[in-house]
Amino acid sequence: MNQAISATAEIEPAESPLIPGGSGKLGMWIFLVGDAMGFGCLLAAYGALRFYSDNWPKPMDVLGIQLTAVMTFLLICSSLTMVKALAAIRMGRPKAMRNFLLLTILGGTLFLGIQAYEWTHLIEIKHITLTGNPYGSVFFGTTFYLLTGFHGAHVTSGVIYLTYILIQGLRGKFSPARHGPVEIVGLYWHFVDLVWILIFTFVYLL
Repeated sequence: MNQAISATAEIEPAESPLIPGGSGKLGMWIFLVGDAMGFGCLLAAYGALRFYSDNWPKPMDVLGIQLTAVMTFLLICSSLTMVKALAAIRMGRPKAMRNFLLLTILGGTLFLGIQAYEWTHLIEIKHITLTGNPYGSVFFGTTFYLLTGFHGAHVTSGVIYLTYILIQGLRGKFSPARHGPVEIVGLYWHFVDLVWILIFTFVYLL
């Protein structure tokens, strides 16, 4: 009797997880949902302040739209290289994965460098700060720096996270059967890119 139960237990398939990729992927999804709410609140506050303001400056007159378009292009390209990195390790090409991860890190780093230049220009040349704005409503500078700064912190975290994954890749930690960490960092990076497209649309273009 005991032998029959033991044999049944041996051949019984393991229960499949709710989310392919395990708890790490589920944890990232939960984090991103909460993070999306945070960005949503900031965007909603920006929209409300702008709607009820009588002297909100036109973004075209204050912000460098062309420079920011370059930043947006860099992030979109980095999202593409992230897709390529995951596809490469799934096909058993660790060297290609590492190269695409390096390109993704480069895109994020260039984005941060351009954002730092933009902030410096706005503060030192146009004198737009958290508490001052010669072009109109003071809340313009406050909401602009909060939104772009919060997103910039996410990009910085993403670059650090990607660098860690790249180091793990250099140590041969990933394979077609073990690509979960690469997929998880990809989820985070795509989220950061998507949020920036929303910020670029609402803050810079509309």
